[in-house]
Amino acid sequence: MENVTLTPTTEMFANRCGYSDVHPFEIVRVVSDKTIEVRAMDTSKNKTKMDFHVGGFVANCSNQDEQDYDYFSNETYTVVRLRLRKDGRWYSKHGERHVIATTPYKFYDYNF
Repeated sequence: MENVTLTPTTEMFANRCGYSDVHPFEIVRVVSDKTIEVRAMDTSKNKTKMDFHVGGFVANCSNQDEQDYDYFSNETYTVVRLRLRKDGRWYSKHGERHVIATTPYKFYDYNF
């Protein structure tokens, strides 16, 4: 895993990875090389018409990789502190893993 150099002037994001879902977070403050503060972002409703067909528990979605959202900052959300661990990944104190990215990203796994 490659370390990412963060600077306060670079607009970057720290997308939180669940099991298969991803939720967008924006970096609001770089505290140090190993500590950042992030805040969750709002998203629009998925703009893609999802293609469901029979299968799985109820249905399978064949085009879930085509999800499209608009992203919005929301200053009312709580700021969360992330720390860089020795494995090169960013985690909250509750063990939530975040991936640094240049764009916000949301993904909902319709097939889970």
